[in-house]
Order: sequence, then C-alpha cells, then structure tokens
Amino acid sequence: MSQSKPPINWLPAIVLTATPIAALILIPWYAMQHDFSTAAWVLMVVFLYMNGLGITAGYHRLWAHKAYEAHWSVQIILMLWGTAAIQNSILNWASGHRTHHRFVDDVDKDPYSAKRGFWFSHIGWMLRDYPSGTPDYSNAPDLLKNKVVMFQHKHYLALVLLMNFAVPMLIGYLINDFWGGVLLVGLLRLVLSHHFTFFINSLAHMWGKQPYTDENTARDNFWIALLTYGEGYHNFHHIFQYDYRNGVKWWQFDPTKWLILALSWVGLASNLKRIPNFTIRKAELLMQFKRAQQQLEQKSSKLPHVDIEALKQRIALEYDAFVATMNEWGKLKEEWYAEKKQAVMQKWEDASFKTRFNEMEYRLKMQNKRMQLLMQQMMLPQVTTS
Repeated sequence: MSQSKPPINWLPAIVLTATPIAALILIPWYAMQHDFSTAAWVLMVVFLYMNGLGITAGYHRLWAHKAYEAHWSVQIILMLWGTAAIQNSILNWASGHRTHHRFVDDVDKDPYSAKRGFWFSHIGWMLRDYPSGTPDYSNAPDLLKNKVVMFQHKHYLALVLLMNFAVPMLIGYLINDFWGGVLLVGLLRLVLSHHFTFFINSLAHMWGKQPYTDENTARDNFWIALLTYGEGYHNFHHIFQYDYRNGVKWWQFDPTKWLILALSWVGLASNLKRIPNFTIRKAELLMQFKRAQQQLEQKSSKLPHVDIEALKQRIALEYDAFVATMNEWGKLKEEWYAEKKQAVMQKWEDASFKTRFNEMEYRLKMQNKRMQLLMQQMMLPQVTTS
C-alpha cells in the first residue's frame, strides 16, 4: 500500500464536509427562532427510509448483486430514491461494490477496506482519489446494458438536484413549512442517510458476531441492522452475497427483505435468490467446530486432562457425524441429478428426495443445538441459531 496521499476528491469532499456542518449550524439556529412542523419531522423519517431502501433494495441487492429481478416501474422508483441519497450513480456504486466483495479486506484493492481503519472505510475512501476507488466497469456488463441504470448515470447531476432540492422545497411548500422541508426533509435526511449507509462499510466490519465465517472482517450486528434497513447482518451477506435476504432468520430485522418479498407477491419482483438452509447450517456448524477447537486449545492448561480428553472425544464424534451427513448429502445430490437427467421421476420437490433432504437438514439443526450445549458446558462464546 502506497504511503503517499492521493489528491483530494473535491466534489464528494465538499458535499460530505459541508452538509453535516450546515445541519449542525442551521437546524438548531432555525429551531430556536421557529418551530418545525410535525409533518416536516414525519416526512423526514419517511424520506430517510425511502432513501435507505433505494440504496439497499436497489443499488445493493438488485443492481450490485442481482439477488432478484424487478419490474421496470420498481427500478425507476428505486433509482430515484437511491439518487436522492447522493452516493454516486448506480453504475459507479454497484461496480465498486462488486470490487469490494471480490477483494474484501485487501488494503490495496478493496475500495473501502476495513483493515485501513474506521475513518477510511467509513468516509475517508471517498475524500481522495485512491487507486482502489478508480471506476472499472469491466465487472458490470449487465449494468451497461440496463436502460434505467444508464439513464441515471447520464443524467445523474440533474436527478440529484431534482430529488434533493426541488422535491424537499415542494414538500415544504405543500405542508406550509418551507424551511422544514428544506432543512429536515432535505438536509438532515441526507446527512443521516449518508452515515447510516457508511456504517455498513465501517462498523459492520468491526463490531458484531461472525456466525458463518471468519475469513473476512464482516460482522452480524442487530443494532446496525436497525439503522441500515437490514444490512447489518453483514457476516451472512459476505459469505452468501447473492441471497436477497441479509437477515436470514425469521426474527431478524430486515425491512429490505420484506419489501422485496412483498413486491414478489404482487408480481413486481421475481427470481428471488435464496441460499439453501442446508448450506447455511453447514457454514454455522463449521464455525462452531472451529471455535470449539480454538477454545479447547486455550483452556487445555486450565482444565483437568480427563475433562479435556472427554470434550475432545465429544467434539470428534460430532464432527464425524457432520462429515457423514455431508457425504450422504453429496451422494443424494448425485442420485437426484442422475434421476432428473433420466427423467425417471417427477420434480424432486414432489418426490421422496424432498423428505430425505429435509431429514438431513433437520439432522444439522439438531447438531447445531448439541454443539451449543457442548460449548455452554465449555463456557465458550455461543453462536445463536434457530
């Protein structure tokens, strides 16, 4: 990594510096002289959420990862609300994000590598012309062919001005609180939208749990998910990036997932990609085995030799059962493909294969629970599963 500082990227540097300063000065000053209307506060929250979903459901899950397909009308709406967030065009954002996933944590190639520190990954990477942030559309041929994406890319500045000046001023006029529309719906909403999204690049790589993989810095964090419309389940996302869900458990807060699912119910979204539950449980178990082994090594000098050996044997038995299930799964998949190829049976969802696959998935679920109990007995950090 080069130690010399690249030149300042003046436009984002000015926007990202001036907007929070303006918000900190103008909003309290105006509030001391006048009252903001309730409608302005409510619409600020509504617009903030629409901005966020434009980024998460649009820029991120639709265009960057192609986790689902959306009707052209939905694409236009998501494009407009994403534009209002002022986080660059879809083409630049999605292409850069694909680079982030390909080179995650690489200090030279990841555009916002968390290993370069909180400041860099949160905002610093946008303030200078770092080589890792240089646009390269070779990873986005699909976006170059998308009419909505390219229309926005071509007319980005005009759309930004429309969504961030014209719309808030119109809202302020309609609710009879012009400056409430400008300062709350326009300015405060934008600042909050920026930093809530930036938390995904920074805090979500530094604070939280790693139930699926520790091969990168991404974390799952409920509190970040609350601020980022479900994007806080980042450890899951980095190992299963093409899933339309980030909060994969039914109880996890992921309004972006709920929006996409609701759109599919009314025919406005399709081809929603989901990682099989078996694959997810496999990743969870592998992490549990890895952590159990690490903790055993750490505690080997503190526990009696007999207890250590007994724990090692129990873990070995669980691992043997896991390997056996994996082998059986592989053979069943081969058998299914062979049957499907020969067209001997109907779709596997309607055949006995479904029952056998579900049985193995249930087997992993029960093994997850046994490993949790075993780790509790060892007083190890627990990975919560459903």
